[in-house]
Amino acid sequence: MTSRKAQRSPNPVSCTEQVLHRLKAYRAPRWASNAHVQTVVASRLSKKPPVIYRRAIWESPDKDVLAVDTVDHVPDINAVANVAAIDAGHKHPLKDASRLVGSNTQAAAPPEAIHLVLFHGLEGSAQSHYSLAIMHEASRLGWGASVVHFRGCGGLRNQKPRAYHSGDSQEIDWILRRFRLQHTGPLVAVGISLGANALLKWLGEQGEAASRVVDASVGICPPQDLRAGAYALAKGLNLMYMRYFLHSLIPNALERLERFPGLYDRQSIINAKTFIEFDEYVTAPLHGFESAEHYWASSSCGPWLEAIRSPCLVINPLNDPFVPADSLRNPSGLHRNLKLVYPRDGGHVGFIEGGIPASIGWMPSAICSWFKATVHG
Repeated sequence: MTSRKAQRSPNPVSCTEQVLHRLKAYRAPRWASNAHVQTVVASRLSKKPPVIYRRAIWESPDKDVLAVDTVDHVPDINAVANVAAIDAGHKHPLKDASRLVGSNTQAAAPPEAIHLVLFHGLEGSAQSHYSLAIMHEASRLGWGASVVHFRGCGGLRNQKPRAYHSGDSQEIDWILRRFRLQHTGPLVAVGISLGANALLKWLGEQGEAASRVVDASVGICPPQDLRAGAYALAKGLNLMYMRYFLHSLIPNALERLERFPGLYDRQSIINAKTFIEFDEYVTAPLHGFESAEHYWASSSCGPWLEAIRSPCLVINPLNDPFVPADSLRNPSGLHRNLKLVYPRDGGHVGFIEGGIPASIGWMPSAICSWFKATVHG
């Protein structure tokens, strides 16, 4: 059997240091110097690479369900453009994704290849811009890659009277252990925003034991202090993000209340305008916390960073509108396997390049380079 850890080169540090320098040196295009522009353009006005998934429904230890989308293949971008151009001249749009399958698609990853597992952000999915970009890059490198949908996400309604939250490290645990059993090659994990917070909290709780499950991890834009993040999103231009999130969070909470009466107060949900109210009246009672303050204090990944012992990279742009710079942990005094990188630019998962539509390939390329340097040396 092939060992899941590849032979390391004599000096892996130099490789990882080069990648870390690249991350620290990131600068947004001159026309996108504003953090909100970087955030919104990446999400709404960027070039999304094509990815075709196959879906599996996993049962959780408590008999609930969630969706796991694994990359089936990556169509050649030129092939997608050609098919789209052909379809533009017909009455009926492209209906069958199999038309994109052919000699220009990425072959399935071999069993000994790296497998990348992604945990998405709040109300995210396998179709989020960052998911598509990271899945595309991993597949381009010949890796396997999967997006895990938290409960109730990805278009699959879960069956239990609960949802998902930033501190759900128990969910991360059973999911990663199942992936570990399924793959003989190196296993790496990426968390985005909320997913990054949950992943980092799990890494801290596991300490040295995490290395027996994952070979390396990356957290992108984690809210190291959930309280600080909630209050940052409750004022100024950040309220536009709150309206975006609550546009789906409130209907989902009301739908859950219809199925499970008595979970929380209906009118309080309808009246919620920020995470301060939503976490107080929904997230906290739904997941066993006494209050929003209790939830934030119990679930923030910041206090767990010093306990991380497995190879881990954390990236927090200093201009992230969701994560105040003064809430970030000082990089000094932490274990050598944990690298905190705080670039000047990036917004919230907004590492863009070029013009509009912007390229979002920089961040996936950088983190996959770090994974290669860390796992293979």
